[in-house]
Amino acid sequence: MTSTCVNVDIAIIGGGIAGLWLLNRLCNNGYNAVLFEHDSLGNMQTMASQGMIHGGIKYALGGALTGASEAIADMPDHWRRCLRGEGDVDLSDAKVLSEHFYMWSTQSITSKVTSFFASKVTRGRVDAVAKSERPEVFQSDAFRGSLYKLVDLVLDVPSVVSTLVDNYKDRIFSIDWANSQFEKNIDGEVNILSTISADKKIDISAQRFVFTAGAGNEQLCQMLDIKKPAMQRRPLKQVLVKHHYPFPLYAHCMGTNPSPRITISSHQCKDGKNVWYLGGDLATNGVNQTDDVLISTAKKELADLFPWLDFSECEWATLYIDRAEPQQGGLIKPDKAFAETAASCGNVIISWPTKLTLAPNMADEVAHLLDKDNVRPTAQPLDQALSSLKKPTISIPCWETLF
Repeated sequence: MTSTCVNVDIAIIGGGIAGLWLLNRLCNNGYNAVLFEHDSLGNMQTMASQGMIHGGIKYALGGALTGASEAIADMPDHWRRCLRGEGDVDLSDAKVLSEHFYMWSTQSITSKVTSFFASKVTRGRVDAVAKSERPEVFQSDAFRGSLYKLVDLVLDVPSVVSTLVDNYKDRIFSIDWANSQFEKNIDGEVNILSTISADKKIDISAQRFVFTAGAGNEQLCQMLDIKKPAMQRRPLKQVLVKHHYPFPLYAHCMGTNPSPRITISSHQCKDGKNVWYLGGDLATNGVNQTDDVLISTAKKELADLFPWLDFSECEWATLYIDRAEPQQGGLIKPDKAFAETAASCGNVIISWPTKLTLAPNMADEVAHLLDKDNVRPTAQPLDQALSSLKKPTISIPCWETLF
């Protein structure tokens, strides 16, 4: 078996939105960076996302802007710059599903909602919607609530993943952990990542190894006996409803809780039918329900919120997904993206964006750590020895696989 040594600046492990965004950002900054993925690109959390790029207003429903909402207030503008090809990452080939996200309330809590959205904390970020400008589903005279338009936008996540991959596809590789391992030096740092493919052994050394594998970070840390930073999981069970209605919807319904009662995004299947993908409190509470009970709950919710629509002939499915995040006291939701050097392994960075919209923020955090440790681009070209490694495919979204 032949053996080859390859040197790179940064080796990224994990090919979801976090790793792909970071790869693009670092390569744009001149780093010789590569990415390794053991499954398909965008698998798990990324493709399970509803595609919302939001500025935090949905976290402010309690009446005040929290740390969570302020930390991501710039994200819609940041992503829009990238979509125009003017940002730190080029997303000009990605598809926008909706330039706005909507938020509506039922008639029972309209006064509370109206007073909140008239307050100065939401000024410039939320607008009331005239009846003539409502999305088609809210044009019915049976709709009695209030509707608002947010600065948030909605992206087609598969196209975002494809765009990020296409930008640097020659730097993305498959890795089989059954035939790969880390080797540490006497100081506890990673000396090499060794992988075998097609009877060739490649030893990869890097200035930094960055873990961006979502829930997979837990297993990667176990390989290196890294205890801190630790990970937490906050599960969701989303509901998908495939229907014959032609209109898409991207909206939060506000209930009595600070979090949305239900969040709906729309995704078109290859057969031309639309799927409404349901999140919010419905999905948070759904983890404690069987699939049948959760689907029954979803049917009641949609019947209550859209009494003018008939969902009796629809197809239904559920999707359980873990949100992988840095460990917080009491399993609370992190306020921002996270990146930290492992306490016991000085050339390994562990990172979680915590949500799709914060992928740029996570890249900022990693870039700050690299700058602090004086990890500079070497301007080395990509070693062609890596071309013998296999290439991962792009994950298929759940609305195509569950029906």
